[in-house]
Amino acid sequence: MRKSAALCCLSSVVLFGMTATDCAYGQAQRFIQDRFAIGLWVDPPADEKMDQRYRELAEAHFTLVLGGFGAKDKQAIQKQIKLCEQYDLRLLSTATDMKPEELLGSPVYWGINLRDEPSAKDFPHLRMEVDKLRQTSPGKLAYINLFPNYAGSAQLGTDNYDQHVSRFVNEVEPDVLSMDHYPMMAPGADGRKGYCDNLEVMRTYSLQKKIPFWNFFNTMPYGPHYDPTEAQLRWQIYTSLAYGARGVLYFCYYTPAGGEFPKGGAIITRDDRKTRHYYEAQRINRAVKNLGPTLMKLTSTRVYRVEPKDDPSAILKGSPIRQLTAGDYLVGEFVHEDGRKAVLLNNYDFAYSSWPTVTFEVPGEKVFEIDPETSEARPVIDDSPAMEGLQISLDSGAGRLFMIQPN
Repeated sequence: MRKSAALCCLSSVVLFGMTATDCAYGQAQRFIQDRFAIGLWVDPPADEKMDQRYRELAEAHFTLVLGGFGAKDKQAIQKQIKLCEQYDLRLLSTATDMKPEELLGSPVYWGINLRDEPSAKDFPHLRMEVDKLRQTSPGKLAYINLFPNYAGSAQLGTDNYDQHVSRFVNEVEPDVLSMDHYPMMAPGADGRKGYCDNLEVMRTYSLQKKIPFWNFFNTMPYGPHYDPTEAQLRWQIYTSLAYGARGVLYFCYYTPAGGEFPKGGAIITRDDRKTRHYYEAQRINRAVKNLGPTLMKLTSTRVYRVEPKDDPSAILKGSPIRQLTAGDYLVGEFVHEDGRKAVLLNNYDFAYSSWPTVTFEVPGEKVFEIDPETSEARPVIDDSPAMEGLQISLDSGAGRLFMIQPN
């Protein structure tokens, strides 16, 4: 996270392969995520418009509020909790003088933001804080967000990024793994590979430790970063989903104060106007929220990068997709908790749509798509039935989620 923007960050967690009963017999009951998280950095002000502000969050299909900028004191956080209950949102708040028993009663209260972008030298102290919260507030989350992979060794406190993340998961033993990464997507500056590399590190350690990961992505112009298009927002989100993320977090929702962001341009301006990003997020979030119940039941098994120069059949060998038209794709492979395979087919290009001919490992009648409008599984639809083979249309930067019935 940008250091001048605030102190700490957002996330939530699912305990893979562990039930609440199992947790109760450990040192302390661990946090359990009950939904896919669509969250944000910079919550809106806690003022007389607070009800309207939280209704707008819900109408844009956010599911999780990160506190710390708007609601800071006890009274404001109590009101924040009530509004999250009213609008079916979940909350991670700042640490306050509120006693644990004042917070444990509400199921919408997920926990606190403990720290943003710590150095490895901070890990021992953070472990103590995490253990303390688990004992005083069973089932609540102490959230810590990590640097991106372009941070330097002086920031990380380690020789390299992999070492930093490895030490974090082993020394702190978090309930969630999270980072922020804002890829450059401008003419002559393409940071998408670095973003994917960062997601792969998160994916590796989340699987190793059986904890989920989340990540922040860029929503607004600052420094050398262009203001992202809707397709670039989609690209960042669906790429995260392809790597197995169970939470995607917008940077930023309410435009932060200070000289670091002179252009403004977050989802909501400081004079309370909805920018185009509000309506873009509303459209994207609606689809992701509907995919969420299925995404929460999937475990990543592999990610395939198919570049235009590649032979797709060679790259995808062993995946649920046997062949697709040459092009620019990212393919996430998963296993569902019921044993079925799943695949998320993404258009890696954020400038152009794609219309591949796709051959799955099973006949078309055994392929079902999770409908982003209804959350339901429906038979896959051929988008160009007059053409030979199964045609799948993909908007720029978009993805589609398919379930594979075994033969």
